[in-house]
Amino acid sequence: MGITDSANTKKTSTKYGEMSIPGMASVPAVKQYLDCAVADGVDYLPVLAAAGIKQTLLEDNNAVVAANAMQRLVVLLAEATGDACLGLHAASYVEPASYSVLGYISMNCRNLREVLAKIPIYEKIVGDMGISSTTEMPGHVLQRWQCHFTQPLARRHEVETVIASWHKYARNILHVDPAFADQIWFEHGPPEDSAHLQTYGETFGCQVRFNQQASGILVRSDMLDQPLPQANEKLLHTLLDYATQTILELDSNQSVTEQVKDLLRLMLKETPPSSTLIAEKLGMGNRTLQRKLLEEGTHYKDVLNELRLELALHYLKNTRLSLETIAEKLGYAEARSFYRSFKQWTGRTAGSYRSEHGDS
Repeated sequence: MGITDSANTKKTSTKYGEMSIPGMASVPAVKQYLDCAVADGVDYLPVLAAAGIKQTLLEDNNAVVAANAMQRLVVLLAEATGDACLGLHAASYVEPASYSVLGYISMNCRNLREVLAKIPIYEKIVGDMGISSTTEMPGHVLQRWQCHFTQPLARRHEVETVIASWHKYARNILHVDPAFADQIWFEHGPPEDSAHLQTYGETFGCQVRFNQQASGILVRSDMLDQPLPQANEKLLHTLLDYATQTILELDSNQSVTEQVKDLLRLMLKETPPSSTLIAEKLGMGNRTLQRKLLEEGTHYKDVLNELRLELALHYLKNTRLSLETIAEKLGYAEARSFYRSFKQWTGRTAGSYRSEHGDS
């Protein structure tokens, strides 16, 4: 897997906001913007060079570019095209390949609820320029995305590209009922030129609200369980196996502890996988895995419990799932085992934590 290595990526620039945005973007994500530039009659090759991205990198859809370079590219293309709605227009070029294997996973899920559950787990394959999450609200689920970009213009366009791409993908490729989205939320303000508001209306076909607490799509709860026409459970399992291996490759430079945690996040269902199975996925014996974890100052059970606590806090704060359902999602055979563990971890009950921190 390639990554841009231009010396330009080592420089900092206030204009492009290159401080403190580690991570990467996939080549398909880059191509959405480039296709938009071509449609505007812009020669993007000089822009690529100025952003520090090698043209040859575009030949490999599995390659990635540094997030800093992606941020520069978005700013430079916005300047070159003069398009105040560049992000929305770039979303017009979304296709299954834009999301790599995650796009095909989504196409084979049973329903939109399952799609939304898969996105935060596998989105690293597409890039880590932001974080997806869901928050349950009365009659709705907010599918939100928090962008890591620091340059305001790049951040605005990238957020709009991601949200508009999700929306178009759901309608045109997953064939979800167009009424699935009640509202579109953006943290940033409306466009300076109110004439551009028409573009937002044409893009989403529903109410668009600015200056909100988060950026995302407010999805109707009654749409979450409607069957998707292309769902194929057998193919889905194959794609999930491939996605797991892809994430392992992306994480190969991380600590063994982080690799184990990421695998557990992927595999934790009704029962947690054994350390032997995790070791096998990592291409090592169980004793070797235990030794490497010990060298990093932890044990398999500790990593499992850390992840369980992380997920438990998320479910309690952002969903209305029952405590029994949360226990099942964390791999507990009995809910009371979860209650006992949560009290040991936090010194309080799961119910009291939800009462204080859960969304109203």
